[in-house]
Amino acid sequence: MDVISVQDIGLSGASDAMVLAWAATEQRVVLTHDVTTMSRDAIQRVEAGLAMPGIIECPRSVPIGVAIEDLCLIVECSIEGEWRGRILYLPL
Repeated sequence: MDVISVQDIGLSGASDAMVLAWAATEQRVVLTHDVTTMSRDAIQRVEAGLAMPGIIECPRSVPIGVAIEDLCLIVECSIEGEWRGRILYLPL
């Protein structure tokens, strides 16, 4: 698992659309606590025929241990590119 934050890439405070565009360019799945607007922008990208590498949405209410276990399971059981155009919600 290779995790990078929006702060690390200079996109802190950027719009969801900008984060998704960067993620598509870099072929990175987005892990977010933003369960209100990120999926809307992702769906718009897919409907527009734009690349969307996938989103995993994890509400802040999910205990950290549960989130980590679910993420480890996802990483272990997924193949490259499997999440393109898809949105997954935690907990599993």
